Amino acid sequence: MPKAPCPCGSSLTYDDCCALIHADIAKALRAEQLMRSRYSAFVLENEDYLLTSWHPDTRPSNLDFDSQSKWLGLKIKDTVAGLEDDKEGQVSFVARYKVSGKAQRIVENSHFIKLDGIWQYHSATDN
Repeated sequence: MPKAPCPCGSSLTYDDCCALIHADIAKALRAEQLMRSRYSAFVLENEDYLLTSWHPDTRPSNLDFDSQSKWLGLKIKDTVAGLEDDKEGQVSFVARYKVSGKAQRIVENSHFIKLDGIWQYHSATDN
């Protein structure tokens, strides 16, 4: 039986891609990897991982998932810094989804900070 493709849009299966980072956040060596893993976590409604990967200075106490939302895809537009040896990075992306059958999209520039050697989502600005 074939394994499910990763929701992040890579050519890998979920087990060989974002599942590894969901199990151990330290496996995200670059900000873009953390971004992709967070998108997959939204698709899978993995609140624990989303909160764990959120910088403590900006982390909400909980998340509310919309049961009417269906995530359709992620496209990375640009990445600035965010490599293994960097302390900060930015990832610009478009995430497509539907709510009650109506197409929507998020266009965002996410800011990531490395905290104690672990990439964390910090904040975002709309593009």
